[in-house]
Amino acid sequence: MDEQPDHSTKTPPGGDATRAQHGWMERRAAMKLTAAITALAAVNLGRAEAQPAAHVPQIARGPFLAGADGVRLFYRDWGTGKPVLFCHPWGLNSDIWEYQLVALSEQGVRCVAYDRRGHGRSEDPGHGYDFGTLAADLAAVIEQLDLRDVTLVGYSMGSAEAIHYISRHGKDRIARLVLTSPVAPFREDRSMFDGMIAALKKDRPAFLAGGLAYFLGRDSQASPAMTQWVLEQFLTASPKAIIECQRSIAGSDHRALLGSLQLPVLILQGDRDELAPLERTRQMLAQAIPGSELRVYEGAPHGIALTHRDRFTHDLLGFMSSG
Repeated sequence: MDEQPDHSTKTPPGGDATRAQHGWMERRAAMKLTAAITALAAVNLGRAEAQPAAHVPQIARGPFLAGADGVRLFYRDWGTGKPVLFCHPWGLNSDIWEYQLVALSEQGVRCVAYDRRGHGRSEDPGHGYDFGTLAADLAAVIEQLDLRDVTLVGYSMGSAEAIHYISRHGKDRIARLVLTSPVAPFREDRSMFDGMIAALKKDRPAFLAGGLAYFLGRDSQASPAMTQWVLEQFLTASPKAIIECQRSIAGSDHRALLGSLQLPVLILQGDRDELAPLERTRQMLAQAIPGSELRVYEGAPHGIALTHRDRFTHDLLGFMSSG
């Protein structure tokens, strides 16, 4: 792969924005995002009525392992070598890591990815969507597969799961951490989540279809088939799971946990991410994690592991090899 321009920034400790700044940012984002996704959902619903898309059910073939309370979690374990463990975003599943799993496993990396409970092919128990239980599920994956010296990669909501895991279960098995398009550690204004939950309850397929423009980018060059593939992942997630996970994100305050991240941390973020805006990531995460490195992808949306997959995979491999 070609070398990419380095837009990384080493961030010192401290420098959090004020509560007033955070509150303003949250309220502004809530109003814009909820209204825009709802409008896009209406457009997508109209298109769906004109030309319905076929739904392709996922086949739960396994393998599976047991989560914190015995819930069956689907996982992939490809390749040999030093392990990298992937935690996927809200609503999606381990399929979103397809390009990284293939590329890295062919380059001497052991790649492990699993479906969160209630997502993809994993069991939907109807409970356990709090970050404590989700972190315990992650611990079960690590322990049952006996993973050590792990590069842990969290994506969006998966970043919060990774942080909670390290805080609760320690970092003895974790060598380094990658936070990809991470959710904010604290929310001043939760009205956006109330609006999203209401929209999910009203017309879940249309709302999720509308959100694709924010995941892939409003000027996305993704093919119709690629866009449909991402939507299918969203549609396989349990309605109960994604609603409860939204409540967990909205109610989470893991600012105090950031001090436990005494290990190499790389933050990968697009500067056109409207779901996890760059400035909020810079202020609330990068500046709060001593010694972390923030690497900005110019022109990139929330879905950088897919839209900018070659550079993303290159950066992961380089970080794993950095010591």
